[in-house]
Amino acid sequence: MFDSLQSRLGGVFDKLRGRGALTEADVDDALKEVRTALIEADVELGVVEDFITRVRPRAEGEAVIRSVTPAQQVVKIVHDALIEMLGTESTGLTLGSPPAPILMVGLQGSGKTTTTAKLGLLLQTKEKKRVLMASLDVNRPAAMEQLKILGEQAGVPTLPIIAGQTPLTIAKRALASARVGGYDVLILDTAGRQHVDDELMAEAAAVRELTNPHETILVADSLTGQDAVNIAKAFHSRMPLTGIILTRADGDARGGAALSMRAVTGASIKFLGMGEKLDALEVFHPERVAGRILDMGDVVSLVEKASETIDKEQAEKMAAKLKKGAFDMNDLSDQIGQMKKMGGMKGMLGMLPGVGKIKNQLDEAGLDDRVLTRQQAIIQSMTKAERANPDVINGSRRKRIAKGCGLEVSDVNKLLKMHRTMSDAIKAMRKGGRANPFAALMGMGKGGPPPGMMGRR
Repeated sequence: MFDSLQSRLGGVFDKLRGRGALTEADVDDALKEVRTALIEADVELGVVEDFITRVRPRAEGEAVIRSVTPAQQVVKIVHDALIEMLGTESTGLTLGSPPAPILMVGLQGSGKTTTTAKLGLLLQTKEKKRVLMASLDVNRPAAMEQLKILGEQAGVPTLPIIAGQTPLTIAKRALASARVGGYDVLILDTAGRQHVDDELMAEAAAVRELTNPHETILVADSLTGQDAVNIAKAFHSRMPLTGIILTRADGDARGGAALSMRAVTGASIKFLGMGEKLDALEVFHPERVAGRILDMGDVVSLVEKASETIDKEQAEKMAAKLKKGAFDMNDLSDQIGQMKKMGGMKGMLGMLPGVGKIKNQLDEAGLDDRVLTRQQAIIQSMTKAERANPDVINGSRRKRIAKGCGLEVSDVNKLLKMHRTMSDAIKAMRKGGRANPFAALMGMGKGGPPPGMMGRR
């Protein structure tokens, strides 16, 4: 979401790093470029001006001008100001005595219903809460049915549908059912409109007054840009928001909405929707996002994601095999699956410091996460014997494997070559060498990514 802003700010600070000492004119020019970068990223103008006003006196201070590393000092100042803009810390949800109502508001098309199901799943699995979801959207065709289906997929209970009831009647019934059922949390998915209007606001405000929610969360599409700020202001003026969830944060949004909405409403950004899957909801950490924007990486999130997805017992078995120098196609498939769970190659690399500077090279290298799916398809097309001993795969077997997964023989050849590279590296490590067995998988070997990792254009 912040790629364009990261690229622009990276260029600004690279210019500063090229100078041994900074004058006030250097800092002034840099802040002008920072201002332009924020505006181009769809940050609201008033928020931009406030940001520059706060940064300027710190950046022009004597501590920066006379510092041994003045450019790094300026980067730190901008980093700290970004954290202040985004919120000093991850606040999480405030849930009081059960059943704690959470009111989900927003425009139609923002992903509100799907986000409701994502939040319900997160609370149920990670927070160990008993969650009940209820749709109050009596206007959009099949809206209630959609939440019911999503609830079934997520394993989160939903309020039974009774046709002809008003949103307030449904809300009363949901509260009563949540109390009787002993639920910890009640998530209410309100109706949306194509645009902000009095009817929408009056209905949401009436539900809020009736249910007295512990959290009133605005669900906003991060691709909306500047208009997302106006939407946030409109909702916040009628019903004080306690939090924001930005959907489609894994898309090509410029990131300005995230920076602006927190500043204009004071409501913290709680979560980011990072994909279509029901588990694709990430906690928003201001300091980590600021680090990503300034290309400092987010290794903490990478480690957390690894700890959540890696099976300890499976990892220990893999380690034991590697010590013996063994690495077959089943092991390769497991590693590919693990990488996909952690966000794919681009998702993992995007959390490492300094990757923003080589983003263009990575794009040119063709690091396409779809290639991981194709590689797993090739492995699944092999027999058990072939997966356990790839050396038996001759020409006729390669043709059969390619036909079985709907790919070319050349694709099979590339995967076998990649496996051989990794297997040789593992054997070299066992003999005391320093080869990295997963360099080929990550596309970081000498000479760039191996042919097996190139995405089809």
